[in-house]
Amino acid sequence: MSSSEIQKTRVINELRSFIKKLLQDPKILEQSLTIARERLGEGDQTQVMAQIANEISDTTSVHIPEDPKEHSEADRLFLELLKEVVREEQALY
Repeated sequence: MSSSEIQKTRVINELRSFIKKLLQDPKILEQSLTIARERLGEGDQTQVMAQIANEISDTTSVHIPEDPKEHSEADRLFLELLKEVVREEQALY
């Protein structure tokens, strides 16, 4: 297996584990979106995303490191999707 295949496999496994958590506790999505809605637009986006990650980790069973340098591909993808969903919601209003 090449290193890119190993990386893809690792990301897929991490995403599978994360999706499984979401299916086991659907409140995670609701809580995460609420946190993102409250925090996005508060200034420096790097710091805001770190705050969102920290608050999600504090209030759900999902653990996302506060330091963006420590985020996995799945962490980054989840945070980016949260931001995208909230931005799309805001655009509708």
